[in-house]
Amino acid sequence: MRYPTDGSDLQRLAELIHARNANEAAITGIIGRPALLGHIGEFIASRIFDIELEKSATNPGSDGQFRSGPLADTSVNVKWYPKRDGLLDINPKHLPDYYLVLAGPEPRAATSTGKPRPWGIKNVFLFEAARLVARLRRLGVKVGIATYVRVHEWEQARIYPASPSAPLELTKDQRDALRRFDLFG
Repeated sequence: MRYPTDGSDLQRLAELIHARNANEAAITGIIGRPALLGHIGEFIASRIFDIELEKSATNPGSDGQFRSGPLADTSVNVKWYPKRDGLLDINPKHLPDYYLVLAGPEPRAATSTGKPRPWGIKNVFLFEAARLVARLRRLGVKVGIATYVRVHEWEQARIYPASPSAPLELTKDQRDALRRFDLFG
């Protein structure tokens, strides 16, 4: 592949990086932490699900506690994955009470080469951590970073849009707030 010699692609890339940095600074001003996917997901979840976030972003096992509702006073680890590929990062030494997973759509292409990975929320899942880990271990699944969770487990844990077995019923306000981040049509 030949690259242009006039530097136009580099100039355009530099402009886009400047714009991205400006957006990241604005996001940091809103969330109070660096504009990383995990921190942004935690902020979104804290507002929609009334979660009191930990003071430290490096708290082992959980990102905070639910303040109200049926899960009040239970710990939660929030994950945001731009695509729903069936993997969940689990720290078996420091389990929260729940994993709350914000996820984009299931990947359609076999490869992500040349494809953007937009940030958006198509689905939300709620897993009771100890029960999930116990089931995975019974099945002989290695639990840790990028733990494969079977499709039916995801479907049983889906709270947005709600599955018939949803472990938590969302309010209209929560559903409306999540729709703001569904950028996938």
